[in-house]
Amino acid sequence: MVVSNPVPARITLLTKPGCHLCGPARVVVERVAADLGVQWVELSILDDPALNAAYWEQIPVTLVDGVPHDFWRVDEARLRRALGSTEPADAAGA
Repeated sequence: MVVSNPVPARITLLTKPGCHLCGPARVVVERVAADLGVQWVELSILDDPALNAAYWEQIPVTLVDGVPHDFWRVDEARLRRALGSTEPADAAGA
């Protein structure tokens, strides 16, 4: 079954199996996406030869609206600003 999401993902997290930095990056991306109500998707660079060639040394990589944003670590405040929010993480839901 193919599920189509009419809302495109604003955040793309590029990862690969065994990446020790990918788990912490995923936690930040999940939190920011949930707080701001934006879609995100995780892709393995092993599933796409072009992504693998471009990013194999930099994963995890975050893309915002298809544009490279961060690599190795995700700066939560910077990601929020890129998505149009200046609200600090600790103020969410306050």
